[in-house]
Amino acid sequence: MNGSVPLRRLLVPLLLSCVVLVGATACGGGGKGGASPSASPSVTASPGGTPSAQAQKLAKTRFVANAGLAAGATYQWIVKPYRAGKFKKGADGRTFALVKAGLAGGFTYNRLKAAVANAKGDPLLSKAVAPLSAGIESLKGLGEKLRKGEAGAGDVGAFESVINGVKSAGSSAGAEVKDKVPTTSQLGG
Repeated sequence: MNGSVPLRRLLVPLLLSCVVLVGATACGGGGKGGASPSASPSVTASPGGTPSAQAQKLAKTRFVANAGLAAGATYQWIVKPYRAGKFKKGADGRTFALVKAGLAGGFTYNRLKAAVANAKGDPLLSKAVAPLSAGIESLKGLGEKLRKGEAGAGDVGAFESVINGVKSAGSSAGAEVKDKVPTTSQLGG
């Protein structure tokens, strides 16, 4: 490979470009495309001004789906690799693990924001999730921090803490959240 550029030197900038592009679109750069599962349900009010039972059920279903995807992505591509030492300098597969963690961080933030929006369609769920908004907002820049290899135990713990809070809030409102690992295409990788 004397005259050619090693594959790794081409692959890393390409992957990092993808992370930036996906992060920009996943965190609010949405276009006119088709409906997304994060869209808030239209809540039809009954004559008394409360959301209909069907709208509340739909809100809970969407909340569970979005929160489950966020929890699955966090565990699979942030917590598990961190505990396995994949983010440490010199670790085998570190670059790939960091890129995946960065994508998962942006994806998790996006799905949690969607879950909070979904929760607004159910009065009990909305009250349970409302105190978690600040914690979810604190995750906003952590995807980028993970991607750059600058995240530590506290940052990974922040993801775990917020996910556990969302699961607990859902459970208390009758919307049990179970981890659902998204595909790599859902992450954007």
